[in-house]
Amino acid sequence: MGAVDVWSQITTERFMQAPWLDTLLRWTGRTDRCPTSPEATIAAMDVADVDVAMLSAWCGPSGWLISNDEVAEILARFPMRFAGLASVDLTDPMGAVREIRRCAASGFVGVRIVPWLWDLPPNDRRYYPVYAACIDAGLPFCTQIGHTGPLCRSEPGRPIPYLDDVLLDFPELRVVGGHVGAPWIEEVLSLARKYPNFYIDTSAYAVHRLPQPLIDFMRSDGRGRVMFGTNWPMLSPSRCLERLEELRLDADARAQFLGAAARRVFRLDQEEGSRQA
Repeated sequence: MGAVDVWSQITTERFMQAPWLDTLLRWTGRTDRCPTSPEATIAAMDVADVDVAMLSAWCGPSGWLISNDEVAEILARFPMRFAGLASVDLTDPMGAVREIRRCAASGFVGVRIVPWLWDLPPNDRRYYPVYAACIDAGLPFCTQIGHTGPLCRSEPGRPIPYLDDVLLDFPELRVVGGHVGAPWIEEVLSLARKYPNFYIDTSAYAVHRLPQPLIDFMRSDGRGRVMFGTNWPMLSPSRCLERLEELRLDADARAQFLGAAARRVFRLDQEEGSRQA
C-alpha cells in the first residue's frame, strides 16, 4: 500500500495569482504561476508511490481561491486517487455549518482552514461553529501551525495558547496541524503529548529538513501521530521523500508516517470502500 499525502492542492488561476504567493514561489524556486492539473498531480504522486492525495479547498476574506465544488469535480473524475478537504467562509457561521454538512454527505474527509489567510487564530469565536459541525459530521479539522511562507503574520499559527484553547474546549475534535509548527516545535510536541486527538503533518518540508525533536517523537511515543504531507505543487512528493532513509524510522513508525495514521485519522478505508461500491 502506497503513501497518503495529507496536504495538497490542485490550484486554480485565482489561487496562483494571489499576491501573498510571491515569497512562497521564491522559496520553492518556482518561476511560473500556471495552475496545476489532476493529471500532472497523479504523475507526480506515482513517481513517489503516493496512492492518495488530499485536495484542499481554499476560502479566505477575499473569497474562494479553490472552491469545494471545484475539488468535488476532481474527486468525481479520480475517486481512487484523491480525497477532499473542504473549506468554509468564517464570516458566515451558519453557512459554514451547512457547507460542512453538504461536503460530508458528498464524501469529503475533513475540513481545512488556514489561520494566516484570515489573520485569525484558531481560538477566535468565528471558528467554533466549524468545530461543532466537524464533530457532528465526524470530520477532522485541519489547520496550519508555525510561521508563514507568504507575507502574512505568523502569530495566528502559534500553537499555545490558540490551539491549546481549542483542544481543551473540543476534546472530541480530531485536529491536524500542518506545516510542522517551527519555530514553536516544542509547543507543538507538548500539545501532541497532552492531547491524544492532536496530530501533526509534515507538509511544506522535505523530510530531511524536519526538526530533530519531531523526528525523535516519530521514532518513539509519537508514532501514529505524525503524517506525511507535501503542500503540492509547492513541493513534490519525490522531493519531500527523497531522503526518507535518513530519518531511521523502524518499519512500524515508517508505515504510520507514510499512510497508516492518515488512513485511520481520516477514515480513508471507509471512504475508499464507498467509492468502490
